Amino acid sequence: FAGYKAGMTHVFLIEDRERAPDFGMEMKNAVTIIDTPPMMIVGLRAYEKTYDGLTALTEAWMDKLPVDLFRRIKTHGGASLAGGMKRMEKVKDDIAELRVIAATQPKLAAVEKKKPELMEIVIGGGSVDDQMEYAKGLIGETVSVSDVFAPGESIDIIGVTKGKGFQGPVKRWGIRILQRKSRKTVRGVASIGPWKPRRVMPGVPRAGQMGFHNRTEFNKRIVIMDSDGEKVNPKGGINRYGLVRGDYILLKGSVMGPPKRLIKLRKAARKSTYPSEPPQVTYINTEFLNKMEAD
Repeated sequence: FAGYKAGMTHVFLIEDRERAPDFGMEMKNAVTIIDTPPMMIVGLRAYEKTYDGLTALTEAWMDKLPVDLFRRIKTHGGASLAGGMKRMEKVKDDIAELRVIAATQPKLAAVEKKKPELMEIVIGGGSVDDQMEYAKGLIGETVSVSDVFAPGESIDIIGVTKGKGFQGPVKRWGIRILQRKSRKTVRGVASIGPWKPRRVMPGVPRAGQMGFHNRTEFNKRIVIMDSDGEKVNPKGGINRYGLVRGDYILLKGSVMGPPKRLIKLRKAARKSTYPSEPPQVTYINTEFLNKMEAD
């Protein structure tokens, strides 16, 4: 699934990990609001197994594609779902994997754009015939986040971090600033290596690109999953984002990237230490204090 980062707030909840020192006590936790409008299943793609790995075999698209989707892709003119499924039936013996093509709907979120993002989601379980029949019923329909995840569940998130541009070794690697009377440099390493080998080793802190990296975080807990944005919207909307108008989730802790950045959500790949039941939330902060009011 996919969503857009809206911002952060904090909640008070009852600690439900039995081995935690604060078990049963009311605790304050920072949470991140992820706006998750429903995704539309626009197509189906079949893959075959070759010596070079999985290769696209054929695909089928829904009959009336959303107009905004043509901002992202160019499809074959006159293609129909029935024709695509017919082609897929002919080569079903060669199919090794089926994936649905899902498109986000940014117009339902507080994101100033129309171009959707596309992602492929693998269909698992059953035979190829069962998977094709299941996918055929999904094409053209919308899938909400509650159809995929549940409150209290731990999930993995994938996203791009904030970009910092070209930065020096002090900010990029956190090295020590040298004394004032250092020769040649102060904000850098004193020695970048020996005479031999006659190259700079890869572990030496150097200046370069910082941020805007693709990162994956494991086991982020879903604290709340709801569709009433008024429960998390402060007066005037979330800073640098706006108003949450539909489905959303609150993830415990921070999430990479600035507001409005796409965050991919998937089932957890590792075992979680959190209980599978949703925590008992006693308070959600919706107060907004800007700099002028603080002064």
